[in-house]
Amino acid sequence: MKKIEAIIRKSKYRVVKDALHEVGVNFFSYWDVTGIGNEKEGHVYRGVSYSTSDIQRRHLAIVVNDEFEEITIKTIIEAASTGEVGDGKIFVSDINDAYRIRTGEKGGETLN
Repeated sequence: MKKIEAIIRKSKYRVVKDALHEVGVNFFSYWDVTGIGNEKEGHVYRGVSYSTSDIQRRHLAIVVNDEFEEITIKTIIEAASTGEVGDGKIFVSDINDAYRIRTGEKGGETLN
């Protein structure tokens, strides 16, 4: 099993979510995060300059069986990409085990 964590633009969340559902990834957690990245631009609104060094993003946490790793990553990249700085990052780590609390089941079957 793999844990795929993606940090994406908030504006791309709906597109990514729908694309993940289309390839069979139907369960994941998400939350809003703020981070600091390579985006160095500031914005001016009504003559006042605002820093954009603190970037609002959405963090997705997805646990999939090994056979879904590649398609999940490919789907996120295709759906979240704008080609501009600030599109986000994806991190992949191994998951040793999973348990379904309701039944006590163990392993990859708990992800279905």
